[in-house]
Amino acid sequence: MQLDLNLLTALDALLEEESVTGAADRLHLSAPAMSRTLGRIRRATGDQILVRTGRVMRPTPRALALRDEVRALVLRSAAVLAPERELHLGTLQRTFTVRAHDALTTALAPVLTQQVSSSAPGVRVRFLGEASGEDNDLGRGVVDLQIGSSAPTSSAIDHDAAGADELVGVARSGHPILTAPVDLDRWVAASHVIVSRRGRLRDRIDEHLESIGRSRTVVASLAATGAAVEVVRATDTLAVLPASVAAQLGADVAQFRLPIDLPPIPIILAWHRQFTADIGHQWFRALSRDALLTNGGQPSPPTGVPRGQQRR
Repeated sequence: MQLDLNLLTALDALLEEESVTGAADRLHLSAPAMSRTLGRIRRATGDQILVRTGRVMRPTPRALALRDEVRALVLRSAAVLAPERELHLGTLQRTFTVRAHDALTTALAPVLTQQVSSSAPGVRVRFLGEASGEDNDLGRGVVDLQIGSSAPTSSAIDHDAAGADELVGVARSGHPILTAPVDLDRWVAASHVIVSRRGRLRDRIDEHLESIGRSRTVVASLAATGAAVEVVRATDTLAVLPASVAAQLGADVAQFRLPIDLPPIPIILAWHRQFTADIGHQWFRALSRDALLTNGGQPSPPTGVPRGQQRR
């Protein structure tokens, strides 16, 4: 029997996408070509692999049993067949796509863009906002690096805790609340603006206040951190922002310690495990991690092994 490694690559894509069209897009093939490949895989394995259930396709029990083994074989084959090479930043031509909350992007983008431009002029970076709901853009290769506060649950996604960001209060310079230490009574009595991509007028701070029998007045909700900062600059409203963002706002916006105890926000980098050993991706992850810490994040102890690999 002749072994065709292309079938393994196609099977890996089909099992992860659970869609002929999705697998075709991932491997840059036409849908008919991928459908023919699925037929070859079915004949080789004696199993349907994917079966249609209503409007979607579902993997068979054998396909589910094979998923991890197939993925491991594909990664191992790529490692065996790929020559060892050094990373030459001066000639590297690549585009990295980063998805993050806009507050993180505000803190990260200036430093990361400058560092990438100075060390690897052929590399471009795209910054995307948070998705409106659950997405598989890391798995589909649409996003190279996702930065957020929650660890991924998929075994296909590796991640690393880069650090944590403290929350601080901000107000315009000259705000009356800054004339004395900001205590809880004065803070909750002021007007507040919050950042919510979905337009919510409550967040976890309001939940915390409610738990201690207090409340505050939120007068506006804005979808972007930059817009919230402009409201703070122009009015007597207050906001709560990550310290990394507040540190960049300039002399016309002052920051102060919050009169409530809130845990710092974890900063977690996540990427598809197919890029874990990619030296270009490793360089970009390290650069992103350093840029986040430069902007005020408190570092987590390095483990030397991405947490996704520890799970396995």
